This record gives sequence, C-alpha cells and structure tokens, in this order.
Amino acid sequence: MVSGEEKYVTSSGPRLWTERFGDRGDPGVLLVMGTSTQGIGWPDELVARLVRAGRQVIRFDHRDTGRSDRVDFSANPYTLADMVADALAVLDGHGIDRAHVVGLSLGGAIGQWLAVHHGARVRTLTTIMTSPMGNNPGPAWARAMAGQPASPDELPPPTPRFLHHLAESARAPRTTPEQRLDAELRTWRVLNGEVLPFDEPAVRRFVERSHQRAHDPAAAANHDLAGRRFTAERLVPLSTITAPTLVIHGTEDPIFATAHAEALAAQVPGARLHVIEGMGHNLFSPGLPERIADLVADHTAAG
Repeated sequence: MVSGEEKYVTSSGPRLWTERFGDRGDPGVLLVMGTSTQGIGWPDELVARLVRAGRQVIRFDHRDTGRSDRVDFSANPYTLADMVADALAVLDGHGIDRAHVVGLSLGGAIGQWLAVHHGARVRTLTTIMTSPMGNNPGPAWARAMAGQPASPDELPPPTPRFLHHLAESARAPRTTPEQRLDAELRTWRVLNGEVLPFDEPAVRRFVERSHQRAHDPAAAANHDLAGRRFTAERLVPLSTITAPTLVIHGTEDPIFATAHAEALAAQVPGARLHVIEGMGHNLFSPGLPERIADLVADHTAAG
C-alpha cells in the first residue's frame, strides 16, 4: 500500500477524512469518488502512478462514508451542492487554490459542478464512467425496470443484466458479515462487465477494509437520495466549462452506456473523449488503475 498523510477537514458541519500523497510543491490532483464509495476506492496503484508522474494526490471520504462524519439525512437532507462544498473544503484544508479534478461516476457530476460554478478552482477536469450532471436518469430507469421501451429523447438506461442484479440484490440476505461481503462482491462483479478480468481478491480486500473503517456502512445509501435531487444549479449548461476536459468511459459500462460519455463530451467545449474497450463501471481489473492514471497524468500535464 502507498503511504499518505491523513488529515481531517471540516465542511459546514461534517468532518471529512482526507489523505494526501506526493510533494506539496507538485500540481494537486483531487480524486472524487462515486456514490456510496469511500476514498480508498481509488486504488493505491493509481495513486502511486500519479505521484511518480509528479502529482500531489488527494483522496477523501465523502460525508456518510468511511471515516468521515455521518449525517442525519432525515433531519438534514443534503444535495449534490453540499457534496461539492465538501470537495471545496478538502481543497481549502490542504491549501490548494486550483486543482486538477478527477471524478468517477457521481464524483464526475461533482467535478462538472465544480468546473461550471467554481471554474477558478479547476485547472483541468477528468470525468470517468459518468453522465452529464443535468441528465436525470430516473424516468429511463423506471421505464426499463417496468419492461417498457426507452424514450428516443433520453440517454440509455442501465443494461438488463444490471437491472436484474438490482432486483436480486434487494432480496439477498445480509444478516451476517459473510452474506454482506458476498452481496457486495456480486455487485462489483456485475459492475465490472464481462470483458475485462475481475480482480476478486482486490475487491474482497477493499470491501473488508471499507466495512472495518466505516462508522455506519448503511449511511452511504444517502448518496443515492442526494444524487436524485435536481436543483437549478445542476441544470446550468456544460458549455460554460472552460477547463480542459477529458471524458474517460468504457464500452461495457452497465450503468451508463457510451452514449452518456458522448453526450457529455459533446456539451463541453473542446472536451476529448477516450473510450476504453471492455471497461465497465469500476477500477477492479488488473492493470486498469495504471492505465487510467497514465491518461490523467497526460491530461493534467497538457492542462
């Protein structure tokens, strides 16, 4: 494992766990993880590769995940805007005025929001496995789960295999640690897709470590609730983004078909789209973290 400097920062209440790697004098890269996933979801291999490329790297636990504070969502519901504020607090806590922002899945939406509303803080933007932040996937998901055809004016819903897994997963028992581990392994396997190899030992270590360091593993589900809320700020056109933007996507993503990445790249002026053959919706395939790191290193060098 790579060794980093742990630090807690505060964002309008929640205390956030962060970890910094590399030389403080190097350009900063902020890694923003996706829904319900801890900062350690950014593989050590990816972090180490970026540090060797001369980047200062920061990863962090979102509110309601890992070692960051739990929020009473029923009493104090939050939105994507609050999670964006958390990301800014992480930058402030590490004294970074402008960063290369790299966001995965929901983290990609957070990255887009930062680039739109806080452009002065974003040197470059890299999105991975995500969709335009203004796209509301709810109606397409509902039609797909009801067996109805997709609407021609919407971005595609998840694959039938993934939707079938969701239905099965909702019925799976989770009363013992072994059952919870097994259920999460099945989810990560489906997210990986069926083309690139799936590193089950790495996923097992990640899931076990995530449960060990979480204050309340169930609280992470609040991210899904926050992500469903579409405020006016989320609907601002992506054409206002001025940061050099790289959109990375996989052909086997079971949640966001490649059309989501194509739509995102088309909306951001000058954005480059890099499609990885066989990649699904996670980084748990041997060699994939290093491959992503090299793309980010090249993009941030150019930016």
